[in-house]
Amino acid sequence: MRHVALAVTLSLFTSTLPAQTAGTAVKPKPVSTIEPGAPAAIKDLPVRKVVLYKNGVGYFEHSGTVSGNQRVSIDFTSPQLNDVLQSLTVLDQGGGRISGINYNSTTPLSEQLKTLSLGMGEDPSAAELYQSLRGQRVEITGCPSGSIMGRLMSIESRTERSGAGNASDGGSAGAATMEKFYLTVVAGTGAVRVIELTPQLSVRPLDANLQGQLDRYLELLSTTHSNGLRHLTLNALGQGQRELSVSYISEVPVWKSTYRIVFPREGDGKAILQGWVVVDNTVGADWENVQLSLVAGAPQSFIQPLSQPLYTRRAEIPIATEAQLSPQTHEAAESRDKLQATDSTTLALKGKMPGSVSQSVMVNGAMSSGSGGGIGSGSGGGYGAGSGWNTGGGVVLQNGIGLAANLYRPTDAFQAGDVATNAFDDFFQYTLAQPVTIHKNESAMVPILQESLPAEHITLWSPRETIPLRAVWLENTSKLTLDAGSFSIFENGEFAGEGLLDPIHPGEKRLLSYAADQAVRVRIADRDSRRTLSHIEIRKGVIIETHMDVASQTYAAVNSADEAREVLLEHPRRTNGWSLDDGIKADETTPTLYRFKVPVAAHATAKLEVREHGPEFTRVDLNANQNQTQYLLDLVKRVLNAMDKLQPVIDAQTAVATLDSKLGESKKAEEQAAVDEGRARDNLTALKGNEAAKRFIDELNRAEDALQLARKQTANLEQQKQSALARLNATIAALSFDWSVTVEK
Repeated sequence: MRHVALAVTLSLFTSTLPAQTAGTAVKPKPVSTIEPGAPAAIKDLPVRKVVLYKNGVGYFEHSGTVSGNQRVSIDFTSPQLNDVLQSLTVLDQGGGRISGINYNSTTPLSEQLKTLSLGMGEDPSAAELYQSLRGQRVEITGCPSGSIMGRLMSIESRTERSGAGNASDGGSAGAATMEKFYLTVVAGTGAVRVIELTPQLSVRPLDANLQGQLDRYLELLSTTHSNGLRHLTLNALGQGQRELSVSYISEVPVWKSTYRIVFPREGDGKAILQGWVVVDNTVGADWENVQLSLVAGAPQSFIQPLSQPLYTRRAEIPIATEAQLSPQTHEAAESRDKLQATDSTTLALKGKMPGSVSQSVMVNGAMSSGSGGGIGSGSGGGYGAGSGWNTGGGVVLQNGIGLAANLYRPTDAFQAGDVATNAFDDFFQYTLAQPVTIHKNESAMVPILQESLPAEHITLWSPRETIPLRAVWLENTSKLTLDAGSFSIFENGEFAGEGLLDPIHPGEKRLLSYAADQAVRVRIADRDSRRTLSHIEIRKGVIIETHMDVASQTYAAVNSADEAREVLLEHPRRTNGWSLDDGIKADETTPTLYRFKVPVAAHATAKLEVREHGPEFTRVDLNANQNQTQYLLDLVKRVLNAMDKLQPVIDAQTAVATLDSKLGESKKAEEQAAVDEGRARDNLTALKGNEAAKRFIDELNRAEDALQLARKQTANLEQQKQSALARLNATIAALSFDWSVTVEK
């Protein structure tokens, strides 16, 4: 019901407000900073150069000729404006100057509503709308009794029951409830009327200024749904014709690479690689015959909401007021005679006076005028030469020449000036020699490459992906770095598959898989491994065993197709000292893989044995607190030369183990003696004063002697163990041994 009433009310107000224009607020016009007498014509400055980056930003250059005092306009979308204000650079190359830059701002709706006296928020209800009209003179029409004029006092809602109920229960059963709204109006005669708010009722404010406020309120609400262009106007002052250049960065869609690999019907070991780039123009200006460059890199960039008016939060300090005194009563003074007779007199004031409170308020920081954003004067942005000045918020204006003239210089052209590539830092760039035209809100596919490159059909198998894949072994013999993107394969004039490729630099060879090869199966036919101890080193209680492992793995590739296959087998590569046996060489090696090319005839099976060898290390830390005798005895069996060095450690560990065993038995005896002593003491206590207790005295004495003897034996064994541990630690620390199979030979 609330939403229905609100909709009805707003429609009624909307229908009555347009007729009242006398009180409509007039929006102030922006103040122009151009000098008097300057021409009012505004000239567009077209885009001449666009550089798009992979991190979603673009570098734009506008340039054109201005004459005398000229106003120049550039359109942006709202998301662009923050980047523009952060990076805008203006160069007047004919000795002119920029007197100012203006753009249409967008104050937040909540702040704009504060300028109205209605007191309504961004989403008012019907009750809030009428509450804002309380006390105002209104005219109400549509009432059965005719038109009513008066002041609106209040609006209230009532929940009422509707429908007939069952007579047996007073008519309440089956009754529905509904919410109704009632207006209270006080007429000029003083009569108070309560009127139900119905769809037929119309309420019109009689104050023209109030109607203007409502009209402005609805206008502000409507502007929140529009996302128009932001018009940035530059005021260029000077004499004669001059060249004006404007550059900035802006958020743009990421450009995408896509490739076509076409194999001719007659195979010659090569394929035609065709490269395309998808570019989207979503900014506020057309790109007419612009110089386009595409950079596969990601320079650091960020967004600051410079275009949004910023309201800081300030502390609210209450106004200081003096505390008011409360009425008090006071005792009467004693007589003078009595005062003289008193040795010491104390006058006490009963009743408490309010104490004063002092407060100190410290305000940190200050509001200052001048250039904003913390950017000082000087040459701005690193573009060109000449002095510059700053208007704040990252907008840099300069006089000078040479706006990034050599920032992107073409190097090796791929094909007679069509595309130039330039590598710098850790990324690279494509520069198109021919101008490009892409209108706003349009996209285009731009060609960057077409060349015949060496390409070989391969069936790729990897233990990580057991299904063999059809792949192309492509070598980039062009002078362009191929950016990451998608590709499609065409064989014999038909589509064969598609996939993804990572960046391929000039001279690199890369595998590109695009389909499953269902005619080839690969399995591991045999595995073998031998492990031989080759070296032992013992230093300061650390034993390092070095084993030489020899491993072999045999692969079997089965080809069920009618044509021969080149199968590329991927074998895991171990890098910690391992290598392939002599006579075995991989066709390609990666940091983690060996790749072996195996020719497999039609309807045949081919096998490949990969043999490799390498060390494996085992570390054992000798610890006096652990019994490692069994490990040492096993080591002596494998290395007889270690007997002389390890025997003292074995003996010392055996001695500690023996003492541990004795110490355990002694502690058990001590525990049993303590139990016997406690039982004898309890018996003696229970029979205290009885003649029978005398015979338990000897039993208690014997139990106490046994307990003392057990404790002494345990303490002695503990001391012996500590001495044995000290000898074992000293023996381990002094242990030094180095042995290898080469010495044994």
